Amino acid sequence: MNVSRTEQRVLHTLAQGGQIRHYKDDDGRLVEIECLTREGWLMSACTLDMFKSLRRRRLIASAGGGPYRITRLGLTAVRSRPDNR
Repeated sequence: MNVSRTEQRVLHTLAQGGQIRHYKDDDGRLVEIECLTREGWLMSACTLDMFKSLRRRRLIASAGGGPYRITRLGLTAVRSRPDNR
């Protein structure tokens, strides 16, 4: 699967235990997202357009209205890195 470099960074963060929190307005539309690492740091590389792209390709998913996490398909799409321990 063809995944860009910034998408790889986001998927790698999610594979290590990160999450994407989403916020909606009163009409139920998605207005803001936050990509958090497992340590709680905010990752600025994840934009709303990238989030929509990852969700459209089913690399990330939400269960029960919770934060978005990486799926099995997303785990196969992410390339390994030397610091992935």
